[in-house]
Amino acid sequence: MSSLAVGLEEELAETVTRLDQRNIQHGYWSQNEFIHLEHFLPPTVFEPLLTEVELLEPDINRNYVPGHKQGGSVSFYSIREKAPAMLALYRSSTLRMFLGRLTDAELKLCPEDDPHACALYYYTRPGDHIGYHYDTSYYKGARYTVLIGLVERSEHCRLVARVGKGEAVENLPETRLRMEAGTMVVFNGDKLWHAVTPLGEGERRVVLTLQYVTDQRMGPVKKLFSNMKDAFAYFGPAALLRRPKAKQAIHAHAVSSSGAMIDQMTVLFPIGVGGASLNRNS
Repeated sequence: MSSLAVGLEEELAETVTRLDQRNIQHGYWSQNEFIHLEHFLPPTVFEPLLTEVELLEPDINRNYVPGHKQGGSVSFYSIREKAPAMLALYRSSTLRMFLGRLTDAELKLCPEDDPHACALYYYTRPGDHIGYHYDTSYYKGARYTVLIGLVERSEHCRLVARVGKGEAVENLPETRLRMEAGTMVVFNGDKLWHAVTPLGEGERRVVLTLQYVTDQRMGPVKKLFSNMKDAFAYFGPAALLRRPKAKQAIHAHAVSSSGAMIDQMTVLFPIGVGGASLNRNS
């Protein structure tokens, strides 16, 4: 383990020890598997992440899905190559143990070929946003989303969520949250109906997302669809070619077929075939 990872584990262990974990877990379950923890990460942990936010800016892929989303994304592949602090946070055993106790689930890292495993979302141009959606799991098990606020210089762009349980989602109260540096949100992707409101002029917002699953398997049909959606709605077709070498032959074929599929995919996303299950992240 690198000295960076060792230091991060020590900082996180201290942070977790200070928390009222029983009260946090009660809040998580009472809000239908959702919790918002202000300033969860100490500055010693999130400040290196801020440096990497700037380092990764050249890797941003701008994406636009009419009627649904606009923004910039950086995939797990870029983070794995250039952002050791973000990678160490995602792979932290201390963080995963805390999340496992919170969610009452045995959480696993996503497979190395999942570009969403650990990704950055940049809201940097006026109007950047994402519409209401679930982070639906394409895996055979559950999928949990962890959002870490890094840059919050906006009066307009907010994470908004319908938080609660026991009622139809449209009847749940809407919660608007600032994602200041170090703030963490944790939720079950299949249960939280959420969005991000449009960015204003001269504003900037950057969020790190970490994804954990209970089963790393994904069926071939869902895998193909997930790959195409990632290529055209998040990270760009070139991202498919950056997957682990053992996977490249399969995904290179998917990219070569993408020209024929791109018009169909562009139509499918805004229409919302399959409902919110087409959407992934905030």
